Amino acid sequence: MTQFYNHQAYIDLNDSQKEAVKNLDGPLLVLSGAGTGKTRVLTARLANLLYSNKTKPWNILAVTFTNKAAKEMRIRLESLIGPSANSVWLGTFHSIAARILRENAEVVSLNSNYTIITPDDQIRLIKQIMIDQDIDIKKFTPKAMSNLINSWKDKGYKPDDINQSDNDFFANGKAINIYKTYQSRLVTLNSADFGDLLLYNLTIFTENLDILEKYQSKILYFLVDEYQDTNTIQYLWLKLFANKSKNICCVGDDDQSIYGWRGAQVGNILKFEKDYTSAKIIKLEENYRSTGRILEAANSIIANNKERLSKKLKTSSEDGDKIDLISVWDGVEEAKITSLEIENLYSCGFRYDQIAVLVRAGHQTRYFEERFVDIGIPYKVIGAKFYERLEIRDALAYLRVVQQPNDDLALERIINVPKRGLGTNTTSLIHSYAKKNNISFFSASQELLMTDELRPNVKRTLQNLINQFIDWNNHNKEISHTDLALKVLEESGYIDHWQNENSIESEGRLENLKELINAMSGFDNLSGFLEHISLVMDGDNEAEAGEVSLMTLHAAKGLEFGAVFLPGWEEGIFPSQRSIDELGLSGLEEERRLAYVGITRAKKRLFITFAANRQIHGLWQGSIPSRFISELPKKIINENIEGNLGADVSSYNQIDFDLSSNNSSYGPGFLRAKQKGIRGLNVYKNTQFEKSVSSVNLNLSVGQRVFHQKFGMGFIISSDGDKLNINFDKAGEKKVVSSFIKIID
Repeated sequence: MTQFYNHQAYIDLNDSQKEAVKNLDGPLLVLSGAGTGKTRVLTARLANLLYSNKTKPWNILAVTFTNKAAKEMRIRLESLIGPSANSVWLGTFHSIAARILRENAEVVSLNSNYTIITPDDQIRLIKQIMIDQDIDIKKFTPKAMSNLINSWKDKGYKPDDINQSDNDFFANGKAINIYKTYQSRLVTLNSADFGDLLLYNLTIFTENLDILEKYQSKILYFLVDEYQDTNTIQYLWLKLFANKSKNICCVGDDDQSIYGWRGAQVGNILKFEKDYTSAKIIKLEENYRSTGRILEAANSIIANNKERLSKKLKTSSEDGDKIDLISVWDGVEEAKITSLEIENLYSCGFRYDQIAVLVRAGHQTRYFEERFVDIGIPYKVIGAKFYERLEIRDALAYLRVVQQPNDDLALERIINVPKRGLGTNTTSLIHSYAKKNNISFFSASQELLMTDELRPNVKRTLQNLINQFIDWNNHNKEISHTDLALKVLEESGYIDHWQNENSIESEGRLENLKELINAMSGFDNLSGFLEHISLVMDGDNEAEAGEVSLMTLHAAKGLEFGAVFLPGWEEGIFPSQRSIDELGLSGLEEERRLAYVGITRAKKRLFITFAANRQIHGLWQGSIPSRFISELPKKIINENIEGNLGADVSSYNQIDFDLSSNNSSYGPGFLRAKQKGIRGLNVYKNTQFEKSVSSVNLNLSVGQRVFHQKFGMGFIISSDGDKLNINFDKAGEKKVVSSFIKIID
């Protein structure tokens, strides 16, 4: 073979990338910043191992985190070395571990034809065990037990390795016993779950040194992608496996370690030099994605983290536009402004599919989805859309039955959600009776309750549910629809259902249910809200210019867009208060890494927004800007944005904008900010009210921002005595009595 250094794939690399590709022996850590071409380096280094005759394809192990990444790397490798790429041990941690386990299954009492059970199968088996051990599965759910077992396996714990203190808090101290029984049942079934794959590998290697030596002699070179995302057992597996040759190259970015909530340990990459004393570190800092100012923002924020390996992104491209920092009044205003800026970008040549809105938490997508639907911006949500999420559909189904008991589809959806013993046999009987008598499912249920067709316990449960719906329907006329919704979700056991699951996923679902209640507060009644939902969920149209991407910051890792919007930069939202409360400084630093990831998704334009107010449980609460905003260099912030209603960010006076202008086209938020001497405020031009605001006198009520308990936030358009015409953000134009509104000053 010719030397790889003459290959175009090597010639096109920059000096740091070439250095990483050429250093083939010994431990190597490639610190690869965002957008610095790590996949190209990994693939080229692997190809160089073969071109240089250092080793054979079957002596190389390349590990990725996703099947997609493994497939992409194999395709690239095939283009460099041809069919021999198929002989490389290339795959995810779990796929490589499954191969080793299949070759040595008998060592851990399995057969080579073992099956890997799905997460659903895992929960079902754990449920059987918990019932056998007389454990209350409503109080301690099988899903929560499954999460606990998985977390133990991610740490490399077998049942005998667990401290009693880690056992006492769950299932009345029976968690370890459930784990032991579960593992025993899996062996009987000749099965393993995903966590077992690496755990069994570790057992095989540590208890059978001859097998370990066989694989250490077979695999001479190790390449690991996304090393910052490894958890404890992956770290232990790699360290043990590569301990003999020490020819291990790990590529990763400590500044992009954002998966601590699922077990990733940023400490693994931070202690690489300690683990391998002869390690060489090469930094990839040349970014090929973003403009200079975007990189300066990312560098400035991440520099505040203490637990990191120093590096600084740079680019040879232009500085680009300044970062647009925009303050808004609330979430509705934030969505409006974002949509206006998106339309402006589109008119300037950006395609919709080059634009992304990245939120910290899934529930934040709701305002943007509704706004995009209202004005016709094509969009897609990576993950389920807000109103299509399971918990939202379930909650809406409950409310649909409260509103209209004869809604068969809704009632059939939630009759056994959460599980209450009304399974398939019961629903089939009710459905058949309803069809035979040409009545609704609800009416059929009521009539069957007057017979002996149902077993006593089923009859009792169904009667309780029907009575609940009747009671909720009566309350629909007596209490607010938001209070009613909360009452339904609590009394049905639906909120308890997700609280008892006690997982990261369930926490997100509970946040979404809270946001659903917030969404309802903008409507007069339950009927109006449900009609609105039907319209929002009505069909998607694919646009020729693609669709705006709407997703969480976690989902955006590895992606890039021409323009990126980062909303909700307020304390408590971003950084997440829960992360700080639970993890302290390490939680805050992971939040900061998440900000770094969000910023570095942008290629040309970056918008950051923060609101002065947020609605929580139907009540308005003031917000303060995220501490991350104060970490942005003011010289790269766009001081000339004409932003909307402002928030007091005087404590963040590192950002100091010119408020001396008397331009009357600025909104009342700007005028209030100027009057109060607020620093660090951007003011966004409110085109909808530009004409009426131009004649605003602060002594008059016209143009003032006001709050109404029923209709929310709005602007005064005109007055007639004590009657005011107000254009509300959500409810539109209404005539109200002045005594019922509060001037926001």
